[in-house]
Amino acid sequence: MSYHDQITPTAEPTHSVPPRQIGPVYDARRLVDTAGTALIALDDKTYQLRITRAGKLILTK
Repeated sequence: MSYHDQITPTAEPTHSVPPRQIGPVYDARRLVDTAGTALIALDDKTYQLRITRAGKLILTK
């Protein structure tokens, strides 16, 4: 008997539950300009949102 034969499941399989939406959802591509950047203000600070060539989001101060 192998090690794997000794392992038995201890819990019932879980069902996938859709994530709970916490707030509004925005399409990042609609927020940015043709260069792929947008400025976002929060209180007295301005942040830059950028979409990289690899399709990742970067938020910088």
